[in-house]
Amino acid sequence: MIEIRNFSSREYQKNILETCKQKNTLVCLPTGTGKTKTAILLAVDRLNKQAFSKVLVCSPTKPLASQICKEFKDCTNISPEEINVLTGHVAPDKRAKIWESSQVIVATPQTIESDLKNNRISLENVSLLCIDECHRSKENFANTTVAKIYIETAKNPRILGLTASPGSSKEVIDLVCQNLFIEAVEVRTEEDADIKEYVQEKNMSYIKVDLPQELREISDLLTPVYRTKVGDLRKFGMFKPASIINKRDLLMMQSQLLQDIRHGNRAAYSGISMVAQAIKLSYLIELVETQSLAAALEYLEKMKGEKSKASTFLTNQKQVVEAKKRIVNALERGVKHPKMIKLKEILQEEMKHPDARVIVFANLRTIVDEIVQELTQDNIKAKKFVGQSDKKNKGLKQKEQLETIQQFKDREFHVLVASSVGEEGLDIPEVHAVMFYEPVPSELRRVQRSGRTGRTKPGKIIYLITNKTRDEAYHWVAQKKEVKMQNILQSMKRKQQEQQTTLQK
Repeated sequence: MIEIRNFSSREYQKNILETCKQKNTLVCLPTGTGKTKTAILLAVDRLNKQAFSKVLVCSPTKPLASQICKEFKDCTNISPEEINVLTGHVAPDKRAKIWESSQVIVATPQTIESDLKNNRISLENVSLLCIDECHRSKENFANTTVAKIYIETAKNPRILGLTASPGSSKEVIDLVCQNLFIEAVEVRTEEDADIKEYVQEKNMSYIKVDLPQELREISDLLTPVYRTKVGDLRKFGMFKPASIINKRDLLMMQSQLLQDIRHGNRAAYSGISMVAQAIKLSYLIELVETQSLAAALEYLEKMKGEKSKASTFLTNQKQVVEAKKRIVNALERGVKHPKMIKLKEILQEEMKHPDARVIVFANLRTIVDEIVQELTQDNIKAKKFVGQSDKKNKGLKQKEQLETIQQFKDREFHVLVASSVGEEGLDIPEVHAVMFYEPVPSELRRVQRSGRTGRTKPGKIIYLITNKTRDEAYHWVAQKKEVKMQNILQSMKRKQQEQQTTLQK
């Protein structure tokens, strides 16, 4: 008989479990309120009812998979040898053997998808498929493929989807439910009576800075060039005012022009180049205004090494050449973006608390490295936490990621500077504060990042925003989407309660 150990289930987890036993269920819980524990409760129930079956948990990242594996070992009496992680780092033949000998498998969905396509494993005897961070279950994602094969082949299928942030539109949430064959939805928000006592207060602050004159002048050199490029796209069908055209508009125009080329319109080639120039200029301006001069210079050097017509043309534009000269000159004089200065000021203050630990999120690895360097120079112990290496960037191997998390838990350093890989599922309790080096336009990422604090004690969330830049736009976009998502979740919850009342009658 498999049993739970080392934790007692909360009332809302027990209630959710009853639904999960009967139907494929999407569970939406605030970050830090025990989604994995809910999965463990259901896994134990399924394994006890379906003798000799297996449980498969799909998790998006390797550190998170390792963490969930550890939680299963700590919270059940299943033999540790029968609870294993499968990732691409394990050789395929070895994965097949581990699969056969395991009762609980925690794996990245890409690994499972690969093993299924190559007939190394079968899901026939899997009694529970749990999809963690299931908002990723979009079309053509590995989660979707695995769920489809599971439903088609398992003898006694049951699916559990877990997320804190399912999406900002009913269409997106419905798509996730469709892809995971969801039959019921269990929603809890921070305002629900049965969960409120487990949610800690989060104090949010928005620190705004002004762009200094020399950075504004660099931006002012580049902006007219960008607007000219966007204006030139009118002859290809771009009729929105240049001031409100965003990257999404440009990408849609690029897609349309590619279709035109496939239909034999050779004139669209010049349009493609114009769009590429506009996208590159837009990104360069964003780096200057919201990131750092060092990041902007690195991007200019990257463009210089590219052979595309767009990059060649831009790097020879007199305004771009002049902007680069000013960036180099400013860097030589030690000019820094005001957000970098403010970030260091805030962290110096936070470090006065003896037990302070802070996570700083930044979108770019260049900025992650720059922040760590700046903090180290100020005698603040900081380490980076990024994904694995790719062709362009040196990252951290899985082992290094896990070691970094453990060192942070053990208080060997005080500030974890993370890219997007740190957004989901990190088991880092009692983080004093989370800082956003820049707002993100995604409500999912905003919720995930914010969820790194306020788990077992009150926490702070601090946003750095540069006035009159895209920082402001991204902040309001994400906030609007988050409010919309919360309204949708409340609507889903009301519908769920009405259905339960009807059944009871």
